[in-house]
Amino acid sequence: MSFTVNTFEDKELPARLFDQVFPGFTEGGRGMKIIIDAFGGDNAPEAVLEGCALARSALAPQFKLELVLTGDEEKIRAAAAAGNIDLTGIEVVHAPAVIPVCEEPTHILKKYKDCSMAKGLQLLAAGEGDAFITAGSTGAMVVGATFIVKRIKGVKRPAIGTVIPNAKGHYMLLDSGANEECRPEMLRQFGVMGSVYMEHIMKIPNPRVGLVNIGTEDSKGTGLQVEANQLLRQAGVNYVGNVEARELPLGGCDVAVADGFTGNVVLKLTEGMAKMILGGIKEIFLSSLTTKLAALLVAKPVQAYKKRMDASEIGGALLLGVRRPVIKAHGNSNGRAFMNAIRQAALCCENHVVDRISASLGAAAEDGEA
Repeated sequence: MSFTVNTFEDKELPARLFDQVFPGFTEGGRGMKIIIDAFGGDNAPEAVLEGCALARSALAPQFKLELVLTGDEEKIRAAAAAGNIDLTGIEVVHAPAVIPVCEEPTHILKKYKDCSMAKGLQLLAAGEGDAFITAGSTGAMVVGATFIVKRIKGVKRPAIGTVIPNAKGHYMLLDSGANEECRPEMLRQFGVMGSVYMEHIMKIPNPRVGLVNIGTEDSKGTGLQVEANQLLRQAGVNYVGNVEARELPLGGCDVAVADGFTGNVVLKLTEGMAKMILGGIKEIFLSSLTTKLAALLVAKPVQAYKKRMDASEIGGALLLGVRRPVIKAHGNSNGRAFMNAIRQAALCCENHVVDRISASLGAAAEDGEA
């Protein structure tokens, strides 16, 4: 009796079948598809393209990335050619329009439904990407993410979480401007979502959550802060109580919870103070020959400090509370900022931030009912 050993006509079929069952395993991890609005921001599309090029070289050892650009395809390819940027391996999805920053945010749903930002959010919602990045209109991004990508079950309102340097490292401020008016339950959820991000992305164990207020006593603030203070104590996070704004840059907490109006005021004041202080230091060092010589002696630590204070090193602010990671890059982002926004998006995917937030919110709700 003779036996015949069957062989595959298609020699690559076994490997392809393995990849279908265990996607990305043979290449060092699951691939992440990051969608980027090519026409969001003051420096688009050139800075976006530069950021993509930097990401492909700098982040390749850490992440298996697929990049998708949304926007006017002809203009994207022309800008890439002018900047000598290779688009090989980068998918371009045509979107003919751009929503202006001054446009009513809700117009992204109908009037500008074919704009580069809307197209990116539509792809994300359809499961054709793992995360989305834009440096365009903040209001349009919030509306689009809320109604196109949609909220995590149980989330009252998504919040913008901005990571800001302080004396001890970084802290997250949320909400930074998505919701001017809030209810106490929303602030409780902000605390839970921010805690998840800081623990799993910034790697701060058991992050301290504080409520931005005008004093540390439980009776301080309006009815919003007084009630939110009580809810946060029952939220299952490491809540340290009310925190005054002056404590934020000194490391008073790792997650600073605020309504969007208060948070945005804190954010803009922080940005202005940082520019003033760094500008003052530069002015001092350039004031005389002696100070210029002194500047040479401390140039390295000063540059390191300046880099730590640079918003482009974070890349953007995550919109917490929607079903997939959506990141708002600063309007004047350069190529490095977009690269770091892509890094942040990849980290959110790798660490399953959305799933962790959903689980934590469910656990916090159960603790509150107990």
